[in-house]
Amino acid sequence: MALLTPLFAFLYHLPQVYKWLLKPYYVASLFMSVAFLAVRKTPGICDHLASQREDGNSCDFDWREVEILMFLSAIVMMKNRRAITVEQHVGNIFLFSKVANVILFFRLDVRMGLLYLTLCIVFLMTCKPPLYMGPEYIKYFSDKTIDDELNKDSRVTWIVEFFANWSPECQSFASVYADLSLKYNCAGLKFGKVDIGRYGDVSKRYKVSTSPLSKQLPSLVLFQGGKEVMRRPQVDKKGRAVSWSFTEENIIREFNLNELYQKSKKFSRNKAEKLSPSQFPPVPEEEEPEQPGANAQAEESESKKDK
Repeated sequence: MALLTPLFAFLYHLPQVYKWLLKPYYVASLFMSVAFLAVRKTPGICDHLASQREDGNSCDFDWREVEILMFLSAIVMMKNRRAITVEQHVGNIFLFSKVANVILFFRLDVRMGLLYLTLCIVFLMTCKPPLYMGPEYIKYFSDKTIDDELNKDSRVTWIVEFFANWSPECQSFASVYADLSLKYNCAGLKFGKVDIGRYGDVSKRYKVSTSPLSKQLPSLVLFQGGKEVMRRPQVDKKGRAVSWSFTEENIIREFNLNELYQKSKKFSRNKAEKLSPSQFPPVPEEEEPEQPGANAQAEESESKKDK
């Protein structure tokens, strides 16, 4: 059941994710996730493997391997309860499948376990998950521009995401945040992002920890008039983030995006009226140039009247 739920979600969103499905990162992850299954089930290879089965069939799983796979399914089911995107569902399956493969290979043969673990480390260091490259209305800040932009206009409300490129949670949340920016961005409500993994001073200034143990990545902060109004997830006294799901519905409800958007639309309308053409001074009409000889004709007519 733990594997069927993400599978159905994946098939439902297949038209949207086929572009990133065939990228090297996911193709390599798929092969590494089924490595032990391929070794155990491939004729000619499995015949030379050790087995604890009573019938001596080395091309089938023994009872301990079945237990490990069942435990993996339970962990994937628990992790996917909080997954909000297809990328997170698939990523959890790949991650824990690799962990299970490491355990299974070490149990089968230490040499095979070391070889597979080495491949995982090389893969982790050389292959990075593809970043979201879709449409968005988001302004990216640096350590020198974030303060100026937030205090530039007190009438503008900012929602800023503090993220790090190395964080899987931030990578999965990128598409959700981009969709929100496309729906709610306007002149009075803007969306921004700052990479605190790159700009450490911003992390300290706005008190967002980059430690994986704190679980504060990503963090969404609402600014009005340049001052922080609220943030999610909240942080307890020990510096740990309170558990919170970054779904689109939760963000809209917690940040009152519908209400903020309606107020911001009024600001946008007033701003447009100030810049309307009717507010500009009228262009003066050009006077027609006097025709040459007109004054001479007028003088002749006046002289005739005098006579």
